[in-house]
Amino acid sequence: MFFLGGCSAASEPDKVVAPLVHRIEQEQSKLDSLPADADLKTRFASVYVLDQYPRQFMGEILRSELSAEDMAKARGEASAIMAEQDAKNLQIVLEHLPPEGWYLRSRYGVEVATTAFLVVQHSNLETWRRFVPVLEPLVAAGEVDGQSYALMYDRLALAEMRPQRYGSQLACQDGEWVVLNLEAPEAVDNRRREMGFTESHADYVAGFKSMPC
Repeated sequence: MFFLGGCSAASEPDKVVAPLVHRIEQEQSKLDSLPADADLKTRFASVYVLDQYPRQFMGEILRSELSAEDMAKARGEASAIMAEQDAKNLQIVLEHLPPEGWYLRSRYGVEVATTAFLVVQHSNLETWRRFVPVLEPLVAAGEVDGQSYALMYDRLALAEMRPQRYGSQLACQDGEWVVLNLEAPEAVDNRRREMGFTESHADYVAGFKSMPC
């Protein structure tokens, strides 16, 4: 259960974030009502919504007409809600982790495997360290999407103060999107192709120019 604000009259940031709270509570209730023997596809369908909707909602906040101060408050509230939900989602994914160590596409379906990956992607350093070595050989076997794996690898590398390999991680610095520490930039497109990227790194970076920074 999420609570917004500390007074009877909701603030403007609270009003903007209220639909997010409602949707999460609605989907979480649906998930909690499932029987213990519910199949993974049904269970993870709700987990997918609980992972993706808060991230999509951030766009709604950015498009709102809040003042800069209220915008920051709304984003802070939404980020806290998202972090709390991410932890719940991860617990579900780990509780149902198959004995083979991952949700194989060929056995559990693309929907389940994709949802599990997103949840782990949005988790924490400890979890990335656990699963990146598990996922790497599964890329070659077609059980894990190479582009998704590349994103997780890069996040882990940067978190460990190592260069990223596929150039997926950028940051806003002085009003401009910049590529964070990148291993052997001259070979990045070769590495990206190995993971199934069809877009060059230069084109990937250019696509960020139209995004708010």
